[in-house]
Amino acid sequence: MTTEIQPRARVRAMPEYHPPLGNRDRLRLDFNENTLACSPRVKSVLESISATELTRYPERESVEAMVAGQLGLLPEQAVLTNGVDEAIHVLCQAFLDTDDELLLPVPTYSMYEIYGSATDATLCRVQAAADFSFPFAGLLAAITARTKLIAIANPNSPTGSVATREQIVTLAQAAPHAIVLVDEAYFHFYGETIIGLIGDLIGDIPNLVVARTFSKAYGLAGLRVGLLAGSETILRWVRRVLSPYSVNSIALACLTAALDDTRYLDWYVGEVKQARSEFLDGLYCLGLPYWPTEANFVLVNIGSTNKQFVSAMRDQGILVRDRSADPGCEGCVRITIGTPEQMRSALIAIESFLKVEPAGASR
Repeated sequence: MTTEIQPRARVRAMPEYHPPLGNRDRLRLDFNENTLACSPRVKSVLESISATELTRYPERESVEAMVAGQLGLLPEQAVLTNGVDEAIHVLCQAFLDTDDELLLPVPTYSMYEIYGSATDATLCRVQAAADFSFPFAGLLAAITARTKLIAIANPNSPTGSVATREQIVTLAQAAPHAIVLVDEAYFHFYGETIIGLIGDLIGDIPNLVVARTFSKAYGLAGLRVGLLAGSETILRWVRRVLSPYSVNSIALACLTAALDDTRYLDWYVGEVKQARSEFLDGLYCLGLPYWPTEANFVLVNIGSTNKQFVSAMRDQGILVRDRSADPGCEGCVRITIGTPEQMRSALIAIESFLKVEPAGASR
Protein backbone atom coordinates (compact mmCIF):
# COMPACT_ATOMS: atom_id res chain seq x y z
CA MET A 1 0.00 0.00 0.00
CA THR A 2 1.30 3.43 -0.94
CA THR A 3 1.82 5.83 1.94
CA GLU A 4 0.61 9.38 1.31
CA ILE A 5 3.41 11.90 1.78
CA GLN A 6 2.31 14.53 4.29
CA PRO A 7 3.24 18.24 4.30
CA ARG A 8 4.34 20.10 7.40
CA ALA A 9 1.78 20.28 10.18
CA ARG A 10 1.43 24.06 9.77
CA VAL A 11 0.62 23.63 6.09
CA ARG A 12 -2.06 21.05 6.91
CA ALA A 13 -3.59 23.54 9.36
CA MET A 14 -3.54 26.48 6.95
CA PRO A 15 -6.89 27.99 5.95
CA GLU A 16 -7.66 27.36 2.30
CA TYR A 17 -8.29 30.25 -0.04
CA HIS A 18 -10.35 29.62 -3.15
CA PRO A 19 -11.35 32.95 -4.72
CA PRO A 20 -14.55 32.70 -6.79
CA LEU A 21 -12.80 33.05 -10.12
CA GLY A 22 -14.05 31.60 -13.40
CA ASN A 23 -16.94 32.62 -15.65
CA ARG A 24 -16.30 36.31 -14.98
CA ASP A 25 -17.28 37.63 -18.40
CA ARG A 26 -19.60 40.19 -16.83
CA LEU A 27 -19.33 43.59 -15.13
CA ARG A 28 -16.53 42.82 -12.63
CA LEU A 29 -17.45 44.49 -9.36
CA ASP A 30 -16.10 41.64 -7.24
CA PHE A 31 -12.27 41.82 -7.05
CA ASN A 32 -11.56 45.58 -6.88
CA GLU A 33 -9.81 45.51 -10.25
CA ASN A 34 -9.67 48.28 -12.80
CA THR A 35 -13.06 47.76 -14.45
CA LEU A 36 -12.08 49.16 -17.84
CA ALA A 37 -8.60 48.58 -19.25
CA CYS A 38 -4.91 49.25 -18.76
CA SER A 39 -3.27 52.37 -20.18
CA PRO A 40 -3.15 52.57 -24.00
CA ARG A 41 0.62 52.88 -23.65
CA VAL A 42 0.71 49.48 -21.94
CA LYS A 43 -1.29 47.98 -24.80
CA SER A 44 1.21 49.44 -27.28
CA VAL A 45 4.10 47.85 -25.38
CA LEU A 46 2.36 44.48 -25.39
CA GLU A 47 1.86 44.69 -29.14
CA SER A 48 5.54 45.55 -29.71
CA ILE A 49 7.13 42.74 -27.68
CA SER A 50 9.11 40.44 -29.98
CA ALA A 51 9.51 36.69 -29.81
CA THR A 52 13.22 37.18 -29.16
CA GLU A 53 12.55 39.23 -26.04
CA LEU A 54 10.68 36.28 -24.51
CA THR A 55 13.79 34.09 -24.71
CA ARG A 56 15.68 36.18 -22.11
CA TYR A 57 15.41 36.07 -18.34
CA PRO A 58 13.87 39.21 -16.82
CA GLU A 59 16.17 41.97 -15.56
CA ARG A 60 14.44 43.94 -12.84
CA GLU A 61 17.13 46.23 -11.42
CA SER A 62 16.70 49.18 -13.79
CA VAL A 63 12.92 49.15 -13.42
CA GLU A 64 13.21 48.91 -9.63
CA ALA A 65 15.51 51.92 -9.63
CA MET A 66 13.07 53.87 -11.80
CA VAL A 67 10.11 53.04 -9.55
CA ALA A 68 12.12 53.90 -6.43
CA GLY A 69 13.05 57.25 -7.93
CA GLN A 70 9.42 58.08 -8.69
CA LEU A 71 8.59 57.37 -5.04
CA GLY A 72 11.46 59.49 -3.72
CA LEU A 73 13.41 56.47 -2.53
CA LEU A 74 16.87 55.04 -3.11
CA PRO A 75 17.08 51.91 -5.29
CA GLU A 76 18.00 49.79 -2.27
CA GLN A 77 14.80 50.93 -0.51
CA ALA A 78 12.44 49.31 -3.03
CA VAL A 79 11.97 45.80 -4.42
CA LEU A 80 9.46 44.61 -7.01
CA THR A 81 7.41 41.48 -6.32
CA ASN A 82 4.94 39.22 -8.08
CA GLY A 83 1.98 41.19 -6.80
CA VAL A 84 1.51 42.22 -3.17
CA ASP A 85 0.72 38.58 -2.36
CA GLU A 86 4.35 37.64 -2.94
CA ALA A 87 5.44 40.66 -0.91
CA ILE A 88 3.42 39.41 2.05
CA HIS A 89 4.68 35.87 1.53
CA VAL A 90 8.38 36.78 1.49
CA LEU A 91 8.02 39.02 4.55
CA CYS A 92 6.45 36.16 6.48
CA GLN A 93 9.08 33.70 5.26
CA ALA A 94 11.97 36.03 6.05
CA PHE A 95 10.93 37.22 9.49
CA LEU A 96 8.30 35.03 11.21
CA ASP A 97 9.76 32.27 13.37
CA THR A 98 8.78 30.05 16.29
CA ASP A 99 7.49 32.09 19.26
CA ASP A 100 6.89 35.16 17.05
CA GLU A 101 3.47 36.81 16.74
CA LEU A 102 1.71 38.20 13.68
CA LEU A 103 -0.68 40.95 14.78
CA LEU A 104 -3.72 41.63 12.58
CA PRO A 105 -6.70 43.96 12.82
CA VAL A 106 -9.73 42.07 11.51
CA PRO A 107 -11.55 41.90 9.23
CA THR A 108 -8.77 42.45 6.72
CA TYR A 109 -7.10 41.01 3.63
CA SER A 110 -7.06 37.22 4.03
CA MET A 111 -3.57 36.59 2.62
CA TYR A 112 -1.88 37.98 5.75
CA GLU A 113 -3.37 35.14 7.78
CA ILE A 114 -2.82 32.51 5.10
CA TYR A 115 0.88 33.23 4.61
CA GLY A 116 1.43 33.84 8.31
CA SER A 117 -0.17 30.52 9.22
CA ALA A 118 2.33 28.68 7.01
CA THR A 119 5.09 29.77 9.38
CA ASP A 120 5.64 28.75 12.99
CA ALA A 121 4.45 32.11 14.31
CA THR A 122 1.27 32.69 16.34
CA LEU A 123 -1.57 34.70 14.82
CA CYS A 124 -3.08 37.39 17.05
CA ARG A 125 -6.29 39.07 15.87
CA VAL A 126 -7.79 42.36 17.05
CA GLN A 127 -11.44 42.68 16.08
CA ALA A 128 -12.64 46.05 14.82
CA ALA A 129 -15.76 47.57 16.37
CA ALA A 130 -19.14 47.52 14.64
CA ASP A 131 -18.30 50.73 12.77
CA PHE A 132 -15.17 49.01 11.37
CA SER A 133 -12.97 51.96 12.28
CA PHE A 134 -9.28 51.14 12.65
CA PRO A 135 -8.85 49.38 16.06
CA PHE A 136 -5.84 51.45 17.07
CA ALA A 137 -6.20 51.12 20.85
CA GLY A 138 -6.71 47.36 20.62
CA LEU A 139 -3.65 46.89 18.44
CA LEU A 140 -1.51 49.07 20.69
CA ALA A 141 -2.58 47.04 23.74
CA ALA A 142 -1.93 43.74 21.92
CA ILE A 143 1.75 44.47 21.19
CA THR A 144 4.05 42.17 23.17
CA ALA A 145 7.74 41.32 23.20
CA ARG A 146 6.87 38.49 20.79
CA THR A 147 5.21 40.72 18.20
CA LYS A 148 7.27 40.42 15.00
CA LEU A 149 4.95 41.64 12.23
CA ILE A 150 1.94 43.98 12.27
CA ALA A 151 0.01 44.05 8.98
CA ILE A 152 -2.20 47.04 8.24
CA ALA A 153 -4.13 47.40 4.97
CA ASN A 154 -4.64 51.14 4.45
CA PRO A 155 -7.32 51.56 3.16
CA ASN A 156 -8.49 48.27 4.58
CA SER A 157 -10.25 45.54 2.64
CA PRO A 158 -13.11 44.69 2.85
CA THR A 159 -14.18 47.69 4.95
CA GLY A 160 -12.59 50.70 3.24
CA SER A 161 -11.58 52.21 6.59
CA VAL A 162 -8.22 53.89 7.15
CA ALA A 163 -5.57 54.38 9.81
CA THR A 164 -4.08 57.84 10.29
CA ARG A 165 -0.40 58.57 9.82
CA GLU A 166 -0.13 59.36 13.54
CA GLN A 167 -1.64 55.98 14.48
CA ILE A 168 0.75 54.08 12.21
CA VAL A 169 3.80 55.97 13.50
CA THR A 170 2.74 55.36 17.10
CA LEU A 171 2.38 51.62 16.48
CA ALA A 172 5.77 51.46 14.77
CA GLN A 173 7.42 53.31 17.64
CA ALA A 174 5.64 51.14 20.23
CA ALA A 175 6.98 47.98 18.55
CA PRO A 176 10.55 48.78 17.40
CA HIS A 177 11.29 45.04 17.47
CA ALA A 178 8.56 44.33 14.87
CA ILE A 179 8.00 45.13 11.21
CA VAL A 180 4.95 47.30 10.58
CA LEU A 181 3.66 46.51 7.10
CA VAL A 182 1.36 49.15 5.62
CA ASP A 183 -0.36 47.75 2.55
CA GLU A 184 -1.34 50.68 0.33
CA ALA A 185 -2.95 48.63 -2.45
CA TYR A 186 -5.77 51.18 -2.73
CA PHE A 187 -3.65 54.29 -2.20
CA HIS A 188 -4.72 56.06 -5.40
CA PHE A 189 -8.37 56.17 -4.37
CA TYR A 190 -7.46 57.51 -0.91
CA GLY A 191 -4.67 59.94 -1.71
CA GLU A 192 -2.79 59.62 1.58
CA THR A 193 0.47 57.68 1.87
CA ILE A 194 3.21 57.13 4.42
CA ILE A 195 5.79 56.01 1.89
CA GLY A 196 7.60 59.32 2.36
CA LEU A 197 8.39 58.33 5.94
CA ILE A 198 10.70 55.62 4.66
CA GLY A 199 12.97 58.18 3.03
CA ASP A 200 12.49 60.97 5.58
CA LEU A 201 12.42 59.07 8.87
CA ILE A 202 14.29 55.87 8.09
CA GLY A 203 16.58 56.51 11.04
CA ASP A 204 13.67 57.10 13.42
CA ILE A 205 11.28 54.40 12.14
CA PRO A 206 13.45 51.73 10.48
CA ASN A 207 10.78 49.04 11.02
CA LEU A 208 8.24 50.59 8.64
CA VAL A 209 7.55 48.76 5.36
CA VAL A 210 5.05 49.85 2.68
CA ALA A 211 3.50 47.61 0.03
CA ARG A 212 2.00 48.82 -3.24
CA THR A 213 0.29 47.00 -6.08
CA PHE A 214 -0.12 47.81 -9.75
CA SER A 215 -3.16 45.55 -10.03
CA LYS A 216 -5.81 48.09 -9.06
CA ALA A 217 -5.71 51.62 -10.48
CA TYR A 218 -3.07 50.74 -13.08
CA GLY A 219 -5.08 47.79 -14.41
CA LEU A 220 -2.19 45.29 -14.44
CA ALA A 221 -3.78 42.55 -12.28
CA GLY A 222 -3.10 39.91 -14.93
CA LEU A 223 0.63 40.72 -14.98
CA ARG A 224 1.14 40.49 -11.19
CA VAL A 225 3.41 43.36 -10.15
CA GLY A 226 3.81 44.66 -6.61
CA LEU A 227 6.34 46.59 -4.57
CA LEU A 228 7.87 46.60 -1.11
CA ALA A 229 9.48 49.80 0.16
CA GLY A 230 11.53 49.83 3.33
CA SER A 231 14.95 50.16 4.86
CA GLU A 232 17.94 48.65 3.12
CA THR A 233 18.46 46.41 6.14
CA ILE A 234 15.00 44.84 5.99
CA LEU A 235 14.93 44.53 2.20
CA ARG A 236 18.32 42.83 2.16
CA TRP A 237 16.72 39.83 3.90
CA VAL A 238 13.64 40.05 1.71
CA ARG A 239 15.82 39.82 -1.39
CA ARG A 240 17.49 36.72 0.03
CA VAL A 241 14.10 34.94 0.10
CA LEU A 242 12.74 36.47 -3.11
CA SER A 243 13.24 34.80 -6.48
CA PRO A 244 15.24 37.11 -8.79
CA TYR A 245 12.92 36.14 -11.66
CA SER A 246 9.51 36.38 -10.00
CA VAL A 247 8.52 39.50 -11.96
CA ASN A 248 8.51 38.56 -15.64
CA SER A 249 9.87 40.59 -18.56
CA ILE A 250 6.45 41.49 -19.96
CA ALA A 251 5.34 42.83 -16.60
CA LEU A 252 8.51 44.89 -16.26
CA ALA A 253 8.11 46.42 -19.72
CA CYS A 254 4.45 47.21 -19.14
CA LEU A 255 5.09 48.68 -15.69
CA THR A 256 7.38 51.31 -17.14
CA ALA A 257 4.72 52.33 -19.67
CA ALA A 258 1.98 52.39 -17.03
CA LEU A 259 3.98 54.63 -14.71
CA ASP A 260 4.75 57.02 -17.55
CA ASP A 261 1.08 57.45 -18.44
CA THR A 262 0.03 59.60 -15.47
CA ARG A 263 -2.72 61.21 -17.54
CA TYR A 264 -4.57 57.92 -17.95
CA LEU A 265 -4.08 57.00 -14.29
CA ASP A 266 -5.41 60.38 -13.10
CA TRP A 267 -8.40 60.09 -15.44
CA TYR A 268 -9.35 56.61 -14.25
CA VAL A 269 -8.96 57.48 -10.56
CA GLY A 270 -11.10 60.59 -11.13
CA GLU A 271 -13.80 58.45 -12.74
CA VAL A 272 -13.83 56.08 -9.77
CA LYS A 273 -13.99 58.88 -7.20
CA GLN A 274 -16.92 60.50 -9.00
CA ALA A 275 -18.67 57.14 -9.29
CA ARG A 276 -18.03 56.38 -5.61
CA SER A 277 -19.75 59.59 -4.50
CA GLU A 278 -22.74 59.01 -6.77
CA PHE A 279 -23.05 55.33 -5.87
CA LEU A 280 -22.96 55.92 -2.11
CA ASP A 281 -25.68 58.54 -2.52
CA GLY A 282 -27.68 55.97 -4.46
CA LEU A 283 -27.30 53.35 -1.74
CA TYR A 284 -28.49 55.88 0.83
CA CYS A 285 -31.58 56.65 -1.25
CA LEU A 286 -32.32 52.94 -1.51
CA GLY A 287 -32.10 52.55 2.26
CA LEU A 288 -29.10 50.20 2.20
CA PRO A 289 -26.62 50.67 5.06
CA TYR A 290 -22.94 50.81 4.14
CA TRP A 291 -19.64 51.81 5.74
CA PRO A 292 -17.65 54.91 4.77
CA THR A 293 -14.88 54.01 2.32
CA GLU A 294 -11.68 55.54 1.00
CA ALA A 295 -11.09 52.78 -1.55
CA ASN A 296 -12.53 51.67 -4.89
CA PHE A 297 -15.13 49.50 -3.18
CA VAL A 298 -17.82 49.72 -0.53
CA LEU A 299 -19.02 47.20 2.06
CA VAL A 300 -22.82 47.04 2.09
CA ASN A 301 -25.02 45.39 4.70
CA ILE A 302 -27.53 43.41 2.64
CA GLY A 303 -28.67 41.31 5.59
CA SER A 304 -29.97 37.74 5.60
CA THR A 305 -30.55 37.71 1.83
CA ASN A 306 -26.92 38.43 0.99
CA LYS A 307 -26.42 35.17 -0.92
CA GLN A 308 -29.59 35.71 -2.93
CA PHE A 309 -28.38 39.24 -3.65
CA VAL A 310 -25.04 38.01 -5.05
CA SER A 311 -26.86 35.46 -7.20
CA ALA A 312 -29.44 37.96 -8.44
CA MET A 313 -26.74 40.45 -9.39
CA ARG A 314 -24.89 37.75 -11.33
CA ASP A 315 -28.10 36.93 -13.18
CA GLN A 316 -28.21 40.59 -14.23
CA GLY A 317 -24.62 40.45 -15.47
CA ILE A 318 -22.93 42.04 -12.45
CA LEU A 319 -20.44 40.28 -10.16
CA VAL A 320 -20.17 41.31 -6.50
CA ARG A 321 -18.37 39.63 -3.56
CA ASP A 322 -20.05 38.04 -0.55
CA ARG A 323 -17.95 38.90 2.53
CA SER A 324 -20.26 37.47 5.16
CA ALA A 325 -17.62 34.92 6.26
CA ASP A 326 -15.23 37.69 7.35
CA PRO A 327 -15.14 38.48 11.09
CA GLY A 328 -18.00 40.83 11.97
CA CYS A 329 -19.28 40.96 8.37
CA GLU A 330 -22.36 38.73 8.55
CA GLY A 331 -24.80 39.68 5.79
CA CYS A 332 -22.27 41.95 4.06
CA VAL A 333 -21.40 42.21 0.39
CA ARG A 334 -18.45 44.14 -1.05
CA ILE A 335 -19.06 46.04 -4.28
CA THR A 336 -16.20 47.37 -6.41
CA ILE A 337 -16.55 50.94 -7.69
CA GLY A 338 -16.06 51.30 -11.43
CA THR A 339 -16.98 54.18 -13.71
CA PRO A 340 -20.08 56.35 -13.19
CA GLU A 341 -21.88 54.58 -16.05
CA GLN A 342 -21.08 51.15 -14.65
CA MET A 343 -22.25 52.08 -11.17
CA ARG A 344 -25.52 53.49 -12.49
CA SER A 345 -26.13 50.09 -14.04
CA ALA A 346 -25.32 48.49 -10.68
CA LEU A 347 -27.82 50.73 -8.88
CA ILE A 348 -30.55 49.76 -11.34
CA ALA A 349 -29.82 46.08 -10.67
CA ILE A 350 -29.80 46.63 -6.89
CA GLU A 351 -33.11 48.48 -7.04
CA SER A 352 -34.57 45.63 -9.05
CA PHE A 353 -33.50 43.16 -6.37
CA LEU A 354 -34.98 45.29 -3.58
CA LYS A 355 -38.37 45.31 -5.30
CA VAL A 356 -38.43 41.54 -4.79
CA GLU A 357 -36.58 41.55 -1.45
CA PRO A 358 -37.36 44.90 0.24
CA ALA A 359 -34.63 46.37 2.42
CA GLY A 360 -36.69 45.95 5.56
CA ALA A 361 -37.28 42.28 4.84
CA SER A 362 -33.61 41.54 4.39
CA ARG A 363 -32.52 42.50 7.91
